[in-house]
Amino acid sequence: MARTGWTSYGLAASMTLALALGSTSALAAPFKCPKVGGDFVFGQEANVNSLDQMTSTTISTRNVAMNIFEALMSRDESNKPITDLAESVTESPDGLVYTFKLRQGIKFHNGKPMTSADVVASWQRYKEKAIERQILDNVAAWTAPDAATFVVTLKKRQPTFMEFISSFSQPIVIVPAEFKDDAPQQLHTVGTGPWELVEFLPGSHVKLKRYDGYVPNTKYEERTGFGGYKQACFDTVTFRIVTEAGARVAGLRTGELQGVEDLPFVSVADLKKDPKITILPLENWWVHIASANNSQPPTDNVKFRQAVMALLDMDEIMEAATDGNYKLNVGFQYPHQATYSSAGKETYNQKNPAKAKALLAEAKYNGEPVVLLTNKDYTSMYNAAVVMAEQMKAIGIKAELKVVDWPTSVQMQGAASPSPGWNYFFTGYGTQPALGALAVMNFFMGSNPNYKPKPGHEDPVLKAEWANMNEKVDPKERFAAFERMQARILDQALVLPFGSLTKVQGVRANVKGYKPFRIPRFSNVWFE
Repeated sequence: MARTGWTSYGLAASMTLALALGSTSALAAPFKCPKVGGDFVFGQEANVNSLDQMTSTTISTRNVAMNIFEALMSRDESNKPITDLAESVTESPDGLVYTFKLRQGIKFHNGKPMTSADVVASWQRYKEKAIERQILDNVAAWTAPDAATFVVTLKKRQPTFMEFISSFSQPIVIVPAEFKDDAPQQLHTVGTGPWELVEFLPGSHVKLKRYDGYVPNTKYEERTGFGGYKQACFDTVTFRIVTEAGARVAGLRTGELQGVEDLPFVSVADLKKDPKITILPLENWWVHIASANNSQPPTDNVKFRQAVMALLDMDEIMEAATDGNYKLNVGFQYPHQATYSSAGKETYNQKNPAKAKALLAEAKYNGEPVVLLTNKDYTSMYNAAVVMAEQMKAIGIKAELKVVDWPTSVQMQGAASPSPGWNYFFTGYGTQPALGALAVMNFFMGSNPNYKPKPGHEDPVLKAEWANMNEKVDPKERFAAFERMQARILDQALVLPFGSLTKVQGVRANVKGYKPFRIPRFSNVWFE
């Protein structure tokens, strides 16, 4: 029997990989578009810096690119690993060799047939250039014994291997082999998905059109997650960058926008009265986060970071960030998940200015500027930064906002060594908590982690627990390692989780088949 490993939802049972990674549903026939045609205009709240998922961490990139590119593996509606461009995958009894058989008849948007040579080249580019390239560190070799077969050999058994390579955080998308050497964030936008690129104008819009050569996955009859049986019903999809919340509301009302990814909560009650609009809330959209730059003073001092953690009133921050549409949430998973843990809860939402002042004294804080790096593309991040700054100022911390656009803030935070000039970076952990504990902790130990200590000052506790999360065979031991790792991160105040927000999406009432997900999906959606 092949092992499924510990998936995002804590599955531990052994079963055949074919069963675990996809099966044919009981429907009588595959999905067929009830109606074809039209341009679906989607109001996206943040700018897109690139469509190269291998080298971009932004959800705004994922929003677009996941409709264009595909990978060998993906996740289903419940975030369990399933095959995508792979027809099947088998695991050797010793857990060291994975053999992927490719689906046949797949062509790229440029008309070129996909073969294992393209898979080899794509994995090689990922290994050399991708932000999360460390997920392949345990790979000893990969080979392509024939055009339809791709074989991966591991250095040692890794129970979490399938969880990593099925992640759509920064997926190993398959592209034509001739683009292997494309520079980071400059990958040719040629995929195998149901939508192909027409035009990308940064700051304005991205336009896609139906790929008429798309071959759906006949192992399924319906879309599931970002896999399954997908069909492009619209002629085109236009992602229009609309960073101002009021403009998204107005566009949805007038029909200029047929869908939007984020509606301000204060507008929802009124919008619900409009019969031409359908409101689609998605709870636990992300955990609001401020990540500390622990290479830059004064946030390189653990006592200073703990002072800020002790100070913060998370209700006040989340109220401002979400117009009250939130839930307090300890840590990096959501309460409905099997991998949720409250480890480290004693550090959360302390609202203790006296303790904070005492820790500032221990840190020998002397009024140095503390820069909060944020953006206005995501209003909730900006509002969280404003309130946190005011709370810090109230106890004598010289907090200053640095406001740039979202891609710029990500670039500043995401450098191999953090750029100087900021102390806290405002973001949201959304896709990663949904994918599971492993995906979140990859933020701290991956190739481009939130945790960037000064050379020689790495935390051995985090390193040891990360190894346990990846290598322990018993899922319970892996979960215990996650709990210890979360507790350590919170104790050291490496990041500040504020709480979880509910994302309210909306579409025009004549849009059918649209279901909120981690990333907007436009396949199997149509105009009535």
